[in-house]
Amino acid sequence: MLDSQIEYIPVLIMLAICSAAIGGMLTLNFLLGPKRKNAIKNAPFESGEKQIHSPKRRFSVKFYLVGIFFIVFDIEAVFLFPWATLYRQWLRDPAFAWVAFGEMFLFLGILSLGLVYVWRRGALEWD
Repeated sequence: MLDSQIEYIPVLIMLAICSAAIGGMLTLNFLLGPKRKNAIKNAPFESGEKQIHSPKRRFSVKFYLVGIFFIVFDIEAVFLFPWATLYRQWLRDPAFAWVAFGEMFLFLGILSLGLVYVWRRGALEWD
């Protein structure tokens, strides 16, 4: 038990050093940084260009839906990658390999049905 705890000491030392460095930089910035505020510094910055629209304008709900769908299908890839890397090891036990294969295709099938539903509802159309 003690040997497994000793393995974490370098990680804790690194965490302490990083926390001290971040805290020191923030403190120095607060103490030494300029504090003069004016209208130009407080204005929104858009890559050196003049502001085109108000930052308070409303976006279409479809913009957010596309973002949410991207996250959902990105998470699908996160679950698919470890499964694919371990599948070769699972081939040693053919019964388990078929179960794992079926479960992954069930998972992909459910997500595919979700994608078809979203597509038919027109949520992926960009106007």
